Amino acid sequence: MDLKSILEKLERGEIRADEAQRLISSASIANLSHTRIDLDRRARTGAGEVIFGAGKTPGQICEISKKLLECGEDVLATRLSDDAISEVLREFPQAKVSEIARLAVIRSGEKAKALSESKIAVVSAGTSDMRVAEEARLTAEFFGSSTRTFYDCGVAGLHRLTSVIDEIRECRVVVAVAGMEGALASVVAGLVKVPVIAVPTSVGYGASFGGLAALLAMMNSCANGVSVVNIDNGFGAGYNAHIINTL
Repeated sequence: MDLKSILEKLERGEIRADEAQRLISSASIANLSHTRIDLDRRARTGAGEVIFGAGKTPGQICEISKKLLECGEDVLATRLSDDAISEVLREFPQAKVSEIARLAVIRSGEKAKALSESKIAVVSAGTSDMRVAEEARLTAEFFGSSTRTFYDCGVAGLHRLTSVIDEIRECRVVVAVAGMEGALASVVAGLVKVPVIAVPTSVGYGASFGGLAALLAMMNSCANGVSVVNIDNGFGAGYNAHIINTL
């Protein structure tokens, strides 16, 4: 029973307030043996629940996906293992899978979300950062934003960035993805008028400390307009960029 039906029954006096409260609570949660799916999240926040695949078995990921699809929700599953990707493709032949980003998109209907006209620029420092950059790009597109990618534009060859900066400036928000010393975000933020979401990656040699050096550098950026997400958090950057893009 959906929320509207419950409220109509309450208005007609067919159920009491405490019964309506119980029904509303149960209607907003789908209980599986291992997961409680938040079906009300889209209504509250504008975006439905996303499956974080790390730590989940392929069977659990597929079971959650089936329930979301049954409830009319599109599925975005991130951080998938090779086994999980294989299982998802067996269970859902219509799934769109990115082996680089380690994620899968499964639509509940044939029609994909319409993409917004304003664009998000996803800029990466190096090819090694592409897995995180692609997670950001595909996340933003899943929720309905258009993107443009500018990969391998790190500061070690600054002309690669300056050669496309006019195109980057046409976008409404920039996601800057970099490991090593994480300088890309500061440079980009000093050249554009829009918000820059910095994504530190775990790419780098020993003293990068698995992305900590890039994280601290981005958090200490002297350029204005830089916000920072966690190490390798392409999903968080893509989601936040989409929210900014649709304001």
